[in-house]
Amino acid sequence: MATGIVLIIDDEEKLRALLARIIRLEGFTVLEADSLKAGGRLLEKEDIDVVLCDVKLPDGNGVDFVRDLKSRRPCIEIILLTAYGNIADGVKAMKNGAFDYITKGDDNDKIIPLLARAFEKVQLQKRVQQLEQQVGKRYTFEGILGQSPLIMDAIALARKVAPTEATVLLLGETGTGKEVFAQAIHQGSKRATKPFMALNCSAFSKELLESELFGHKAGAFTGATKDKRGLIEEADLGTLFLDEIGEMHIDLQAKLLRVLETSEFIKVGDTRPTRVNVRIITATNRDLQQDVADGKFREDLFYRLNVFTISLPSLRDRKKDIPAIAEYYLRWFAKKGNKRIESMSKEFLDHLQQHEWKGNIRELKNIIERAVILSDGPQLTVDNLPTELQVTSLRHTGPLSAFDLASVEKLHIQRVLNHTRGNKTEAARLLNIGLTTLYRKIEEYKLSYEAS
Repeated sequence: MATGIVLIIDDEEKLRALLARIIRLEGFTVLEADSLKAGGRLLEKEDIDVVLCDVKLPDGNGVDFVRDLKSRRPCIEIILLTAYGNIADGVKAMKNGAFDYITKGDDNDKIIPLLARAFEKVQLQKRVQQLEQQVGKRYTFEGILGQSPLIMDAIALARKVAPTEATVLLLGETGTGKEVFAQAIHQGSKRATKPFMALNCSAFSKELLESELFGHKAGAFTGATKDKRGLIEEADLGTLFLDEIGEMHIDLQAKLLRVLETSEFIKVGDTRPTRVNVRIITATNRDLQQDVADGKFREDLFYRLNVFTISLPSLRDRKKDIPAIAEYYLRWFAKKGNKRIESMSKEFLDHLQQHEWKGNIRELKNIIERAVILSDGPQLTVDNLPTELQVTSLRHTGPLSAFDLASVEKLHIQRVLNHTRGNKTEAARLLNIGLTTLYRKIEEYKLSYEAS
């Protein structure tokens, strides 16, 4: 039996009642209206899937109604009914977005199969819409996990640059979420409905990277049997994200520079330029300025990419975010593995907090996935962690000794924080260390301080 809501709009009461009875027998919920105005009121109140509408109504024309309704509610399908079918009305109805156009009486046997197909289309459209919303939410700034000052500062910068057309350079260690930021910037731009293409420059040789990026013409080299569009062309009107840009061969850097300067490039084996309108976001974990000094990276390209730079903090510099990130991945992998795991033990979280996370969020994600796989109970415990995370040093588990250098450092930082009444910027200046380093030390030693 079918399920769904069908609205019949027809001023002929007997015909409307007959259709309603037939359709209800198929399992649909049926609502009735004798005019476009009455139908409009029902459409505002009810979650209607399919509309059966007469063409000639006292207060309007069904063909025009299709255009208006589809512009406001594109997921609703409309089947038009007419007593006197004509080709012109039928063509116009289909152009306006009608699902079908049938003649009353002659095509009555078509109504139920038509309704079934229209309802299938509605369900598919709703499912696609849900998936688009899920994907959109995942790749928005709201989907970036963490509340620490460093990550919030990075998000604030990304929000400001997203609506512009500026080229963005994302700096950060491997696994800090550079592609997630690139996706969020794309979603926050005017190009959000256009393609987002991503390419890791370190994953290809020079020749393969050139073909992947710029495409090629048939016969350009052995094995090139047909034309290929490169990712720059695929990303036209959208965004191209180039990860590990520092690994790009210097010859290809010149071709990328041309794209940035002229919005055109020449495919491998071609003689004519191809024009594109693409926004480029790049990322690296290298020191590009040092690479420029060493002759490994073009200085002119560096300045074109470095229009707007955002530095993403490492996970060890924002350890207060670890519980929230771990919780997110716990839910994700438990659902994926169909496991009922409700929490993480305090000792489990303590071990996560003490780890250095050289692989950053990517490493944490892998650790949580492994723990979920190994867990047989409702809670993740230390036993579910890899051996290297289970073994912690005395420095973290025991009280700091008066002879331990760490205890001296901890005591000194605490005194400076007390002196500045919790002003971390001033404390970092007095300690002659970076603010990022101070945040890490505060998390590492679990320091408390009197906020100013």
